[in-house]
Amino acid sequence: MAIKTANFIDPFDSAHERGVAGVFGMWVFIAVVAMIFVACILGYVVVRFDQPPGREWMPEGTPGLPSALLLSSAVLLISSWTMQLAVRAARLGQQTQLVYAMGATLGLALLFLAVQALAWNELWTRHATIESGLYAWTFYVLTGVHALHVIGGLPPMVYVFRRSREGQYTPSDYTGVVLCAMYWHALDVIWMVLYATLWICSALT
Repeated sequence: MAIKTANFIDPFDSAHERGVAGVFGMWVFIAVVAMIFVACILGYVVVRFDQPPGREWMPEGTPGLPSALLLSSAVLLISSWTMQLAVRAARLGQQTQLVYAMGATLGLALLFLAVQALAWNELWTRHATIESGLYAWTFYVLTGVHALHVIGGLPPMVYVFRRSREGQYTPSDYTGVVLCAMYWHALDVIWMVLYATLWICSALT
């Protein structure tokens, strides 16, 4: 039976049913995001290894991958760990730990974007601009698309952080934290695959 309030009609009978539906919807969304990145990565690989004669993938003097990407990868891995700590804290009803873990994850997400900006600046200042060749162009596009998805995940993360500070999550209802974690872990896995692809393709020059 649907739950009716003064403001809206909830089609679910309980918070548990609402949570199950939310998780399923998030899996569908993650699958769509993953397909976007699979298409981008496959396109990158095809372009990398299907160069016409006389066209260089990396013109002479083009710098390799920015060293800052190693740091940004480490930051993203740590943020995935703190996000999982938030899920655990919510499940156990540890309110203070939940707030700290969500705050740490949010801070690390912003740090990841800042380090990515340093990586882009490192290439740009070494004259590897979008116009300098396919290598630089595809680097900016692929990392930029991922950064946009990270930015897109910030508002939900801020929302979950605010609700955690207000004590809105309980051991029986913490779906918002779970959904945020699912999306963040997915971005983590996608980045690792993306970074490995960039590294391999740049190394095979």
